[in-house]
Amino acid sequence: MTEKACTRCKRITSDERCPVCNVPASTNWSGLLIIIDPDKSDIARELNITLPGEYALRVR
Repeated sequence: MTEKACTRCKRITSDERCPVCNVPASTNWSGLLIIIDPDKSDIARELNITLPGEYALRVR
């Protein structure tokens, strides 16, 4: 199964649409970022990530 990334929030999913944003997901992504605790993460704050999970760094 191909992993996809949301074109809006960059969350990685195996679905055709993002479960958070409900927008189409793309197979053209690169970089993997895993956020465990977004409240304590400087990177999550910088990228405006509020939910734990796997995220792409770049989505086209």
